[in-house]
Amino acid sequence: MRAIRRFTVRPVLPEPLTALGELAGNLRWSWHHETQDVFAHVDADLWARTQDPVEVLGGVDPTRLDELARDDGFLDRLARVRDDLRAYLADDHWYQRELGDGPRAIAYFSPEFGIAAALPQYSGGLGILAGDHLKAASDLGVPLIGVGLLYRHGYFTQALSREGWQQESYPLLDPDELPISPLREADGQIATISLALPGGPDLKARIWVARVGRVPLLMLDTDVDGNPQNYADITDRLYGGGGEHRLRQELLLGVGGVRALRAYCRITGAPEPEVYHTNEGHAGFQGLERIRELTVGDGGPGLGFDDALEMSRASTVFTTHTPVPAGIDRFPRSLIEQYFAADGGVLPGVPTDRVLALGAEDYEGGDPGVFNMAVMGFRLGQRANGVSTLHGHVSREMFNGLWPDFDEAEVPIGSITNGVHARTWVAREFLDMFDESGAELDGEAGALARVFNDIGFERIWAAKRRMRERLVHDARRRVRASWLHRGAVDAELTWIDDALSPDVLTIGFARRVPSYKRLTLMLRDPERLKALLLDPERPIQLVIAGKSHPADDGGKALIQQLVRFADDAEVRHRIVFLPDYEIQMAQVLYPGCDVWLNNPLRPYEACGTSGMKAALNGGLNLSILDGWWDEWFDGENGWAIPSADGVDDPNHRDDLEAAALYELLEREIAPRFYDRDAAGIPVRWMEMMRHTLESLGPKVLASRMVRDYVNALYTPAARNARALGADYAGAVELAAWKGRVRTAWPGVRVEHVESSGVDEVAEVGASLRVRADVALGDLSPDDVQVQLVHGRAEGDDRLTSLRVAPLSLSERFEESRAAFTGEVLLDRAGPFGYTVRVVPVHPLLATTTELGLAALA
Repeated sequence: MRAIRRFTVRPVLPEPLTALGELAGNLRWSWHHETQDVFAHVDADLWARTQDPVEVLGGVDPTRLDELARDDGFLDRLARVRDDLRAYLADDHWYQRELGDGPRAIAYFSPEFGIAAALPQYSGGLGILAGDHLKAASDLGVPLIGVGLLYRHGYFTQALSREGWQQESYPLLDPDELPISPLREADGQIATISLALPGGPDLKARIWVARVGRVPLLMLDTDVDGNPQNYADITDRLYGGGGEHRLRQELLLGVGGVRALRAYCRITGAPEPEVYHTNEGHAGFQGLERIRELTVGDGGPGLGFDDALEMSRASTVFTTHTPVPAGIDRFPRSLIEQYFAADGGVLPGVPTDRVLALGAEDYEGGDPGVFNMAVMGFRLGQRANGVSTLHGHVSREMFNGLWPDFDEAEVPIGSITNGVHARTWVAREFLDMFDESGAELDGEAGALARVFNDIGFERIWAAKRRMRERLVHDARRRVRASWLHRGAVDAELTWIDDALSPDVLTIGFARRVPSYKRLTLMLRDPERLKALLLDPERPIQLVIAGKSHPADDGGKALIQQLVRFADDAEVRHRIVFLPDYEIQMAQVLYPGCDVWLNNPLRPYEACGTSGMKAALNGGLNLSILDGWWDEWFDGENGWAIPSADGVDDPNHRDDLEAAALYELLEREIAPRFYDRDAAGIPVRWMEMMRHTLESLGPKVLASRMVRDYVNALYTPAARNARALGADYAGAVELAAWKGRVRTAWPGVRVEHVESSGVDEVAEVGASLRVRADVALGDLSPDDVQVQLVHGRAEGDDRLTSLRVAPLSLSERFEESRAAFTGEVLLDRAGPFGYTVRVVPVHPLLATTTELGLAALA
């Protein structure tokens, strides 16, 4: 029989245990071991099975609660942990101590957040990064407010068929069983927001709040009374449905997310955000809602569209995460026209043509029939970044068309390399040793390396073996469950008891499974891989996990190919595929691996933070030089798989790079791991581990990343927004100036350039003096900067390694013409070239390339 109604009955805690509810209600428990210990003490079996305080409190026997309520020792411990949480929430942290003029609040929009396995609202790296961003912001005291969606089914649960094909299931998530609570109005009603949708009633959504330490995370849910079923299904699952379904999700996230922020600040008294950070293009519509508020919103200032655009842009940060065009959301232009129609659209009163222009691919090679969410993100955000140095370069190449008058290096897309939240991902054995030695995870780089000297190789190696052993037992449990699901019976699974070994070199590989991440590169030469797995003296073992998007049959085929190889009775004790990769698995997998393998097709890995988590657990990276590894590999902190860049045949390229991978495993990695001293310690391996922590250490931390965002993006954005004025006068002036510059720009040109000070044979140390005569049209010299752009001149006269030197106004000929002069020191030998250009300049521009305008000699 099936229930006709379902609801959750919450436990009533004895009064002495009310602090348990307080601790369970804040997700700080997901990275605070002392809090985890409290819930493990409540019910060890339940905690081991669920890792979820809400489930523990909902499932523990009431007699156990009564027993704990009379346990003075437990009550003292509970009070200490509760007081620690309260102090953590109330104390001043880095932001309060160091940032006197930082933004009063920052809104952080993301379609997914990976915080804990108990709140499954993530699919992969983007969500885990967003979760780590919130946690690090909380630890630093950064006044962040997260904004996302609450998906009724999360992403999906992965299993395998008998044939090794990925199977998806979508278990229903009951919000009452999650570590979240509804936002309530003063009268106790659950707070809601609404959006107008074309051709139908208004869409309504509830607002839920997850407490991530000091950071509130607002999550919108459309499964509410009064919504028709097609509306209720908008938040059914992460990245599910077709194009219109995805568009509705992104409208809810962006437009509805801003309205949820307004409700939250009104109800709680929290300050309104000064900065809005869109984590990938999915949340880009937040900028349009803020423009609506400033133009036609109730009680708004009634600005013009251009004025409101400048106000919104100044306070917006846009982060792009994808280095592949296929990863960008692009909607049919006709669909956007339908949803942003002047009458009956999502944002009535906001001009449809202006909305369409923001997402238009109106550049060479663009598709005029689509609306590009990333393009809108760049146009709505004054500051933009990629997530590693290499990814910044790739992003500038991808979107150079938005700034066609500038070389790739000058495109205003910077980079802040991702990081990971150490206390979430580092094994407790290592954390305890760091704490014991007084080393700060977020301190100077050498402190972590000194732990090896303080603690000693022998004890650290023993801890690493325990981590490996824990992974082996967890993997066996998961493999057994998977085989039973695939139709096996216990009698044919006795081999699993001997699968993997805590004393064998263990290599991990876990990530999403699109084709460019090349899950099966290791299988290019199956016999050579078998020889590595089964080597009698120096064997390796592989632990592999990953999900393919439900609509990606190509990715599922790669998983099936890998699973079929791992099913082979000859090697199945040395290679396993673990279904349903998620946070709880990852927290055992990273510490248990000696080597972390990453072999994407360069340069398609934007950052790739899994290797950072492995490194903080003493793992050594074996990776293609892509993402963060391209930036921080130093030749001694792991291994770089040579990349066959420039080889056009993808099969030949895979063969070459797979052969290089095998070669490294055979000749360098396995020999070093198994090279032991008299005490059985691999000293050279341990020295490499120590150097890894020393060279990477705080670099790979999310705390470093968040500080970079605060200093390089959030604080400058807040300053610019404030400079536009509380009365918006600065925004009106800036919009008018931009309009005047764009209108006048066709009349701007470099008429004549002459140089002196350098003979035909120039020498290092000489000064090149340049004079440029410039026609300004209807602009004044204060509206422009005339620049001497110089660098290395290649064979085709193309300039590389660009440097820019502003020229100074030296003479006015008439109203519309002027001369500018300056000089540059020739400080490098080699082919030298220069040109002169004119660009717009204004104190409130983030860069001189912002308008995309340049007049070249």
